[in-house]
Parts: sequence; structure tokens; C-alpha cells
Amino acid sequence: MSLARIVWAVSALAAVVLSFVSSSDFAHGGAILALLGLLSGWFLDAEHRRGVIIAAAFFLVGGSSALGSIPGIGGHLTGILGALGSVFAAASVMAILRTLAERIMKANNT
Repeated sequence: MSLARIVWAVSALAAVVLSFVSSSDFAHGGAILALLGLLSGWFLDAEHRRGVIIAAAFFLVGGSSALGSIPGIGGHLTGILGALGSVFAAASVMAILRTLAERIMKANNT
């Protein structure tokens, strides 16, 4: 298993676990998700960056609440997808910054 897959798996697991932890009990959950998202974004291949950015946009505009109306588990699914959306948003920031840096470096080499 590659390091990139391990980082993404840890990020997804943290999103699931931290979605069940109250922010008043553990105030650093958002920071952990942001840092894991940035790390995950660093390991994105160039061909996967667009998909992660689109997924982050989907989660942030309300996609995370799409399953919220399922009785019993809808609230939990919304929490999990919201936390996963935070990871994807941070990964998108890193993907955008990395793409920008690659383009600047490429422009300087020509």
C-alpha cells in the first residue's frame, strides 16, 4: 500500500471518528481534518486533482446533507460526509497551490 493511500485512509477514518466527537469535548478536530486534508492533497496525482476539487465543491454546497433525511442514521451520515468534506476542501487547497507552483516552475524553466 502506498503512502498516499495510507494518508487518504487515515483521513477518511479520522473524518468518521471525529464526526461523532463533540466539538466541545475535543476542540482540535477541525484542525486535525484540515492538516490531514492538506497532507492528502500533497499526495494527489495531477490527474486526480480536478476530481477532488469537484468533490469538495459538491460537499461544501450541500452534498453532505443529501442523506440527512434517512430516519435514524441520516444525522450521522451528514456528520460523516461533512467531516469528509472538510478533508476534501483542504486537499483541494493543497492541490490548487501545488498546481500553481508546478506551473510557475515550468514557466521558469522554459
